[in-house]
Amino acid sequence: MTISDLATLEGFKWATEKTQDWEIQDAYTGDLLSDVMGNAPSDSVLVTIQAHKNTIAVASLAGIHALVICNNRSVPDDMKEAAQEEEIAIFTTKDTQFQASCKIAKALGRLDENRN
Repeated sequence: MTISDLATLEGFKWATEKTQDWEIQDAYTGDLLSDVMGNAPSDSVLVTIQAHKNTIAVASLAGIHALVICNNRSVPDDMKEAAQEEEIAIFTTKDTQFQASCKIAKALGRLDENRN
């Protein structure tokens, strides 16, 4: 999956200008930035409600290429500017973190819809 594929997921909207179309290998959901820094895989997308500039710094350190900000939270301008500098895409959604994570997992082929 690529960053542009994230833009095709229902309810995901670009919050930044389009960036390099990085390959997304994995995803991580979390709001505790120290946990994200220590545990999020590189080449991933972060699903979070943390809509501030520090989230970009953590994403950059962890090798995260995209953020999905959930629960209709707005993205401040300084966060957008930092994301552009670091070539990190930001998407917003009204979805909860669980809903957004499920959509991403399905797009990554990580959900087996036939499981009970």
